[in-house]
Order: sequence, then C-alpha cells, then structure tokens
Amino acid sequence: MASDATVDAYDELLERYERISNIQSAAGVLSWDQEVMMPDGGTPARSAQRSALSATSHELLVEEDMEGALEAAESADLSGEQAAVVREIRRQYDRAARVPTDLVAEISQTTSEALPVWKEAKAEDDFETFAPILEDLLDLKREYADHIDSSRPPYEVLFEDYEPYLGLDTAERILDRLREELVPLIDEVGESDVEIARPFDGTFDADAQEALARDALDTLGYDWERGRLDTAPHPFSTGTQFDARVTTRFDEEDPLGALTSTIHEFGHATYTLGLPDDEYGSPLGESRNLSVHESQSRLWENHVGRSQPFWSLFLPKVKERFSGLDDVTARDAYEAANRVYDDNLIRVEADELTYHMHIVLRFEIERALIEGDLDVREVPQVWNDKMDEYLGIRPETDADGCLQDIHWSHGSFGYFPTYSLGSVLAAQLYESADAAIDDLDDDIESGEFDALHDWLTTNVHSHGQRYTTPDLIEEATGEAFTADYFLDHATAKYGALYDL
Repeated sequence: MASDATVDAYDELLERYERISNIQSAAGVLSWDQEVMMPDGGTPARSAQRSALSATSHELLVEEDMEGALEAAESADLSGEQAAVVREIRRQYDRAARVPTDLVAEISQTTSEALPVWKEAKAEDDFETFAPILEDLLDLKREYADHIDSSRPPYEVLFEDYEPYLGLDTAERILDRLREELVPLIDEVGESDVEIARPFDGTFDADAQEALARDALDTLGYDWERGRLDTAPHPFSTGTQFDARVTTRFDEEDPLGALTSTIHEFGHATYTLGLPDDEYGSPLGESRNLSVHESQSRLWENHVGRSQPFWSLFLPKVKERFSGLDDVTARDAYEAANRVYDDNLIRVEADELTYHMHIVLRFEIERALIEGDLDVREVPQVWNDKMDEYLGIRPETDADGCLQDIHWSHGSFGYFPTYSLGSVLAAQLYESADAAIDDLDDDIESGEFDALHDWLTTNVHSHGQRYTTPDLIEEATGEAFTADYFLDHATAKYGALYDL
C-alpha cells in the first residue's frame, strides 16, 4: 500500500497538472470555434485570448513549485500507472522549461493570426499573401526548437512534439520503405486495363451529403451526446472524452470525399471518446500521440469505410439520399471508394496508395524549410516539381497545391510524418483485431461494430498515455511496429482490384 507521503506527492503533482490540462482544453474549444463558428472579424480578440491561455498554461507547467512536485513524486514509491503519469509530466516539463513564456505566447498569437491569412490566400490562390506570415512561423518554430535542444536538427526536435517515442529515424525508415514499395505498385495499377466502376460521377447536393454523413456517424456508433458534426475548410476532430467534435466539408462533385473524411474524423473522435472518463485531466486520460491517433482515423476510414462489407451495409443509405443510383451494386461502390487516382492533387481525397506520396512530399518540403535549405518563396515551384516527380501531375493553382493544407498556419511543422505512421499502424492493429474477433467482416456487413469498438478501447484507448508508443503497439498486437501488414494489405487489396 502506498504511504501517505507517496499519496500526497502524487496527488499534488496531479492537481497541478489538471489545472494545466483544463486550460489547454479550453484553448482547444476556442481553436475549434475559430475554425468553425467565429465571425471573420473576431481574429484580433481570439489571437489575444489564445495567446493568454497558452502563456498561462506554460507558466503553470514550468513554475518552480511544479519542479518540486515532480521531484517529490519521482522519489516516491509509485504504482506502474502513477510512474507513467509522472514520466509524461516530466517529459512535458523538461521541454517546456527550456522555452520562454513570451515565445510560447507569440507562437500562439501568430498561429491565430495566420489562420485567416491562410484562408484568404487559399481562396484567392495567392501564396504571396501567406508567405510573410509563414516565414514568421518558421522563425518562431526554429527558435522554439533551438531552446529545447540546440545540438540536434530543429526538425527532429519539432517532430517529437507529435511523436515523442518512435523517433524521426523510424519515420524516415517507414517513409522510405513506402516510397520504395508503393511507387512500383502504383505504376502497375496505372498500367492495368481494369475499368473501375465510377457510379458517383455527377453532382450531389451538399445538404444530402450532410444527411449521409450523419447516417454514417449513426451507423458507426458516434455518441451524439458527446459530439457534434460541423463543416470547416479543412476537416478535423478535437475535444475530450466528454466532448469530441468532428468536422467535414462538402464538394458537390465528390460525395465520396465528404463521406470518407467524415469516417476518418469519426475514427479520431472514437479514440478520444474511448479515453477513460475517470482519468480526465491526467495523462492517463489523454491520447498517446498523433501517430496512434491517426491509426484510429485511418483504421475506420480505410479498413472499415472502404471495405466491401461496409458498402454492402451502407449502399442502401446512399441510395436513399441520392437519386439515380438504383442500379449501383455494392461491388461498384467498393471499387469507386478504392479507385487509385492518377490525377488527384488533394491529400485528404487521395486513395490509400498515392496518399503516402503526398506525405513524403510534405515531409521533404517542411523539413527543408525548417532546416533553412529551402526559401519560402520557392515552395510553390518545389511543391509542383515534387508532385510531378512522385505523382505525375502538376497543380494548376497553389490553392490545389501548397496552400491546400491548414497545418503550416497552425505552426505544425513535424506533423505530417504521423499520417503515414498512423496508416501503417492502422493495418497492424486491424490485423490483430480481425484475428481476435470472430467474423469481423460479417459484423461490419451487419452493422455490428461493438466488438471492434470494444477491442480498440481495451487495447488502445483505455491506456491513455500509460505506455510509450512502441510499448503500446507491443501490448496491443504482440509485435514491434512494422510496415509489413500495411504493405501486405495494399498489395493484396489493389492486386485483386486491378487484376495485377
């Protein structure tokens, strides 16, 4: 049994951390509101509000009493879960303590100011409008990385904000392998003479698409008591286990894009909602990191939402919402949902194969920007050249090219590799879930998702940050992190679809 001194030291540390966590959650709501609901004129006040919250949470994290609380807890006799909590708070403290509060506040304010600039630049197809504030953000993030560890490349330091335990070398190894093995597969698909069904060519009303998105969330088991669906320029999910919101966007010529984006964001939300309620405000009630978070969204989007059993289940709903699809079969819809595009410029609309070339492109460009090897004004040209090299297409506009993603306006440099890491992990997790659940395909086709929800909650969500990323993967799957399952999945699936 823990001593009174142990209980007191741990409880004091956790109480301090809970205050920080609540401030950060409040800042998240303000950020959601800025992207979804806030009137355009609200930016000056919102920038100041978010800056103040960022500065306050940073000050609370790095204050002298927090260091004392950490040291007292670290010297106590802790349980395994308590030790994990202290480990995670220590990791945050050690990084934050090296960064001046003024810099944290300035980064927060600049990202708030950058969001409407990015929106305008994208709408007007004018990268030069965005370039100056992008330069400011790069300077600020380089300074931030330099404070944390000036002995290492700044991009490596920034990457650890999003994936602290796998290491940038692991990300590079995974991305290199995907590039080496997917490019030949993509080429084979491009040379195939198989005609993939295209039943969703045409125009589909945005209101009907929204109704269908809500149908999909109902079907998959979204908890509307703790969530909501809205639209945003770039789909995202945010929140806590008590309030996990999703957003999507609608293109009347691409109904599958909205549907898959909605299912993707549902995957994020179901992870957030699966975190233990009684650990709210503690690292045990927070998601592991963005690689694991992305594994949940990619699992639901690709392994469920693009599967033949799902389309056997869901096609009747599609036909209810859209006219002119009476003769479409579940096989037709499955093929359309998995068509490999040779002309897709947009990452969030990309298929499972070419998606990773989008990530490689962004990874290379943002690392070169952060490391000072690429000037901001060169980004459109380099972006287009790499699109040509990796995907064989060139954007005609920057809106469809280097301005399409929101992440740089958030100052999120080092984020993009987690998309591919998450996709790879999704395949590994799904393989383990499939082995553990009897007739998972039959469950999906029948609209029975409880077993999959339960497996993911038990093996991933319920642990919060109890384990490091490698340890969580081993706990869930019994194996070390590997790209084998994703590449096997991709080869088998697309080999069958395109008769390779």
